[in-house]
This record gives sequence, structure tokens and C-alpha cells, in this order.
Amino acid sequence: MTETQSIEQIEAEIVDEFSLFENWDDKYEYIIDLGKKLPPLTEEHKKDENKVKGCQSTVWLVADYKDGKIFYQADSDAIIVKGLISMLIRVLSGHTPDEILNAKMDFINKIGMTSHLAQTRSNGLLAMVKQMKNYALAFKALNQ
Repeated sequence: MTETQSIEQIEAEIVDEFSLFENWDDKYEYIIDLGKKLPPLTEEHKKDENKVKGCQSTVWLVADYKDGKIFYQADSDAIIVKGLISMLIRVLSGHTPDEILNAKMDFINKIGMTSHLAQTRSNGLLAMVKQMKNYALAFKALNQ
């Protein structure tokens, strides 16, 4: 049985992966590749109530609560956004509500994401993080 990595360990891994790329074109390619690897969301989940508010492109996000941990699934109609949400899922999925709520999400700044994304994309990224934390808050309240 493999031990679950902490959110901080996963964030550090992503920062290390991005440090391998010399320029932002390569980093964008990597983000796009991550998006291509994200399993598609079933059509039944692609409904208005699962859309992330505040994203310029359409992003659907769903969460399941199992054995005290939250598991996210998402999809987007924009390939770069799909890559961004796949990174967020990698960091937060499989953790407890408290771990998710306390996650600092420092890797977003450390890899330079906020300074290289257009303002609308940056706002969308923050909206995705907020929605994921809102799910954690809801599951925590429901399971106390």
C-alpha cells in the first residue's frame, strides 16, 4: 500500500516538473498535455449546476466524498483550462476536507502561473480553487 502524499509534497513535485522547462511555450505545452490526459467527464455531469462560476471558458467540476476524502472530476471546453484543472485535481483530490481547506496552493505562484496567465484565466483559476474549497467546506459540514 502506498502512502498518500501530502498536498505540499504534490505541490513541490509540480514546481519541480515546471522547473525543467526553460520557457513558457514549453510550460504551456506541458499544461495542454496534462489536459489531454484528464479523463472526460460524463455527459450527465455536464450541466449548469456543475459549472464553475467566474471562468471565461466552461468548466464543469464535481466532487465525491468517500471514506473521509474528497475526489474531484472535471472537464472544460478549453484545452489549457483542462490542463489547469487537472493540476488542481492532482493536488487536492484524495484528501480530507480539512487538508483541502488548509491548502495554501503556493505552487500556482511558484511556477509563475499567475503572472503568465491572462487576467481572465487567472481569475478563472482562482474560481476553480474556490469551488474546490467550497465542496470541501460543504462535505465537512455534512459529515461532522
